[in-house]
Amino acid sequence: MVDVTWLGQMGFIIKTGNTTICIDYFASPDEARQTPVPVAAKELTGVDAFLGTHDHLDHIDHEAWKIWAKTNPAAKFVFPAAHFEKVIADGVDKNNAVGLTDGDSVRIGDFTIHAIAASHEFLDRDPKTGLYPYLQYIIEAVGVRIHHAGDTVRYEGMLQKIRSFGKIDLQLLPINGRDAARYRRNCIGNMTYQEAADFAGETGTAMVIPGHWDMFADNSEDPQKFADYLDVKYGGRIRCVIPKVSESIQVSV
Repeated sequence: MVDVTWLGQMGFIIKTGNTTICIDYFASPDEARQTPVPVAAKELTGVDAFLGTHDHLDHIDHEAWKIWAKTNPAAKFVFPAAHFEKVIADGVDKNNAVGLTDGDSVRIGDFTIHAIAASHEFLDRDPKTGLYPYLQYIIEAVGVRIHHAGDTVRYEGMLQKIRSFGKIDLQLLPINGRDAARYRRNCIGNMTYQEAADFAGETGTAMVIPGHWDMFADNSEDPQKFADYLDVKYGGRIRCVIPKVSESIQVSV
């Protein structure tokens, strides 16, 4: 059994056995937030690993990481290796800094975390280092397999990468989409709710949670549209959960 708690946007706490990981948690107050901070950064302790999919405020919250580096001194920090210097500047011990890129894996307690490139509208691979600035993760523990997509659109070969890990028990997918107005103001986008539903359907996941729809008024979507489209097109074969902030969901094989 794995326990998954939604923290808003693409933030989750995932627990099993004696291991707790926290991924993409935006824990800092901000006047643009529509979702209040559920747990203050300084109150979040006992975490074995903090994961960030890419260097945007609502995914790698540097002010929070500075706090967690002190309050969770034994925790590992997992992130795209392209951002290594920025993470070290947050006060994270180099021995606890785990920079990954496409194809890398790391074991932390009960969890094995696999990195896959994400395309936040673009893959943006560094031609010199070969590193990808955006990642998604396959998170495995006690026979349960979770796909956290971070921020991404679908790209050629992405479905095959996810399928190569075997059956997915839970997917966490962004649904806020993208358009010219957002791109003009440097707000790069993600899958639309239809694209995300189709990706879940083609992956064949057992359960899916839509994310990235609640935090900012000018970059949101209606998750019920995602749920309805998924239900109509895939005949109820995939369980869709639209969670409330701080709601816990149990995932089992």
